[in-house]
Amino acid sequence: MNTLTTVLSSTLPLACGWVVHVWRLRSSLDTARRDPLTGLHTRDGFTGRATILLKDPRAVVVLADVDRFKQINDTYGHATGDALLKATAARLARHAGSAGVAGRLGGDEFAAVLIDAHGNAADRLAALHGVLAHPADGQDPNVRTTVSLGWVRAADFPGEDLSALLRRADEAMYAAKQARAGTRRAGLGRLFATLAGRRAGRTGARTDAPVVGVAA
Repeated sequence: MNTLTTVLSSTLPLACGWVVHVWRLRSSLDTARRDPLTGLHTRDGFTGRATILLKDPRAVVVLADVDRFKQINDTYGHATGDALLKATAARLARHAGSAGVAGRLGGDEFAAVLIDAHGNAADRLAALHGVLAHPADGQDPNVRTTVSLGWVRAADFPGEDLSALLRRADEAMYAAKQARAGTRRAGLGRLFATLAGRRAGRTGARTDAPVVGVAA
């Protein structure tokens, strides 16, 4: 018994120290994967969680972009812009819920993966679009903004990874922004057209953009 007591007394502090070290390490990694302004996952943190969620056939990938964000920043100041980003992030995270994940990819661009348990993603995203247009708490009442949404069902494109699905949602979102339609869903066909503007500028003119349809 004395020997056992001696062994435990010598190893217990080491074990406790290791547990604390692992906890601190995990806490640091989680902090590094969180956007300091909004508290959402950064791109890396979002990618890890979203990739797991895409194994669920009910997964829906969403891309959101604040309309005219630079103009708002330039006109009303960065404090107003930051308040708008925080409000957008909080609302998107609430909509994703504990079953999904939301992240800030950079600037005024956000992404989410939702689990569409009831097959009503179009209705949910239309409602989200309305919520995102509400003024943020303390926001200048003169600020008028909307958020454009593009989305895609993972089951519509079996075998495609998160990166490919985000590209489809991105193009649908930009089409929604151009048409001021609010939300667009990536379709199953192909539209032979050239996308102009910011999105096309990333990779050059494209002739294989997916057809998009207005969400019901």
